[in-house]
Amino acid sequence: MSTLITGIGELTTQGGLGTLHNAALVLEGELIEWVGPATSAPHCDTAVDVEGRAVLPGWVDSHTHLLFAGDRSAEFGARMAGEPYAAGGIMTTVEATRAATDDELRANLRRLVAEAASQGTTCLETKTGYGLTVDDEVRLARLAAEQVDEVTYLGAHVTPPDTADYVSLAAGGMLTAVAPHVRWADAFCETGAFTADESREVLTAAAATGLGLRVHANQLAPGPGVQLAVELQAASADHCTHLTAQDIDALAGSTTVATLLPACDLSTRQPLPPARALLDAGARVALATNCNPGSSYTTSMPYCVATAVLQMHMTIDEALTAATRTPALSLNRPDLGHLTPGARADLQVLDAPSATHLAYRPGVPLTWAVWRKGTSSRPAPAR
Repeated sequence: MSTLITGIGELTTQGGLGTLHNAALVLEGELIEWVGPATSAPHCDTAVDVEGRAVLPGWVDSHTHLLFAGDRSAEFGARMAGEPYAAGGIMTTVEATRAATDDELRANLRRLVAEAASQGTTCLETKTGYGLTVDDEVRLARLAAEQVDEVTYLGAHVTPPDTADYVSLAAGGMLTAVAPHVRWADAFCETGAFTADESREVLTAAAATGLGLRVHANQLAPGPGVQLAVELQAASADHCTHLTAQDIDALAGSTTVATLLPACDLSTRQPLPPARALLDAGARVALATNCNPGSSYTTSMPYCVATAVLQMHMTIDEALTAATRTPALSLNRPDLGHLTPGARADLQVLDAPSATHLAYRPGVPLTWAVWRKGTSSRPAPAR
């Protein structure tokens, strides 16, 4: 079944074709088959005329924590009244998540996935980490795999009183039990969480099982997380809020993607990460929501893109790349984040003539239609 999407005013391909105008593309099954001028478009089984609207790849949100139960709005309110953010609040969510049923967790995940999709997100990564026992971590990994593209093991999320024994468990029996359900492993290498040596133990063991690596790094203060991520050739160092010149140089000289989470920094009243310095140094930069109930309760990639442009001094093109192509590369998904023949047919249509409107009209819901794997998950409104 082929579908022609035509009448595209501006097509952001994020591939070798660049940005096209008055364009069209053809979806065949779950893949993109053809891209080119609207006047040269082939005949297809069905056609959708987007009447001059902008089309771009679906967002790739490469850092979320969507498997949880409970509410932490009181904590957020206290933070807005001046209380500092601390990683220890995670245990509130752990307790609520352990008490929730599978069906309750499924329903909440389904709600958040749909919410993200309605704003143009077509690929989600999410983490475990709100279970922190072998059975609960396996349960979260299994439930996540039912609904999202990429699942990450985050047993090293918050430190218990018996940290040494727990690290051995997270790098041993817990990892062994969770590994069949995930593709990635992560560690919260941070002040108040796991040290560099503890994080290295868990991540090295995960790499030995064949899992790719990601690292929560340098969120609350300067620290060893970024250097550890580069040392271990992790796919991504996430947060990167507090970076030294040496950290920036290390990222620029590596294949590790700096994944920035601006919604989290705003919600915790941290400084925004130095996106401009990273890009100018040659580092690869991605944007993600970090959706979680404690420090960044949003699924809105458009919000992150607008923030990156308006407050982090990224250009529109840089922010679009950071929300599509680069996070896809950090997930080892060359089939995602671009609209060229052979890519997965994940795309969004904006009710605007260009992608610039994402930052030009911040906070305005511009998503007009979304296709994921060639199927429209939010049909265009009747006209």
